[in-house]
Parts: sequence; C-alpha cells; structure tokens
Amino acid sequence: MNLDSILSQGRTHCGTSVNSKKRLLEQVAKFISEDDHNYDPDELFNDLLARERLGSTGIGHGVAIPHCRSSRCESITGLLVRLEKAIEFESIDDQPVDLVFALIVPAEAHDEHVKVLGALASAFNEESFRRSLRQAEDAAALFKAAIAH
Repeated sequence: MNLDSILSQGRTHCGTSVNSKKRLLEQVAKFISEDDHNYDPDELFNDLLARERLGSTGIGHGVAIPHCRSSRCESITGLLVRLEKAIEFESIDDQPVDLVFALIVPAEAHDEHVKVLGALASAFNEESFRRSLRQAEDAAALFKAAIAH
C-alpha cells in the first residue's frame, strides 16, 4: 500500500502540541475537517472517540492509529501527526505516543478498512520507518518520509 493514496501534505502535521488523548482526537478531527470540508469536526471527533472507547488504538512503539468509519467519507482518508511531546495513550506497551496516523474510512468499506489498518500497523512496526518520521524536521519532510516507505 502506498501512503500517498490516502495521505496528503495538507493532512501531515509536525510538532503538534496536545496534552491528552481527547485533545489529540479533537485536533485530528479539526485538521481533517479543515482539509476536507465534507467532514464536520464535532461529528468526526465523536466517531473517533466512540471507537477509542472500545479499546485503545495505541499499537506500541509510541504509535497510535485512531480510526473510525464515517458516512461522510467517500474514500479512505489518512492524517499523519508527529506530536511535539509524547502523550499517554493507554497503548498496549504502556508507552506514550508521539506518532499518530488517523484513518477515516467509508461506512461500508469493511474489508478495505481492515486491510489498510493491517498495512499501517506493519509499516509502523518497522523501527527504520518510525525513526525516519521522528527525524523529519517539518511537515514537508514528514510527508516525504511517510510516502517514501
């Protein structure tokens, strides 16, 4: 899977500052809705929060992949955020999170949703990929590092 099919430079943010998981999800919803006016930020935040309540999307190694389905989503939409400072996320390894890849998928895209989540988890499981994202100096470099994978 090529990340450039679901990620854009406009949905890549570096140095974002939040102090909690809830604030992060609010920021994610805001970033996505600013880039694509099809989304309502409050609705998207509630969808992300509802999914997170089912269990943390922190997959370990300082990475979280918050995701949800949305009736407003026409094609899989990704957003990459590198946080200025890692936050507690209730991850499976109890490590704080500083890399976040949010994923919004069409309501009916069940198989594709699982496939993309698996590909993202596999990519973020590679130390070299995480390192390249953490070394990016700005959003443009972060985007380039992400799509180079």
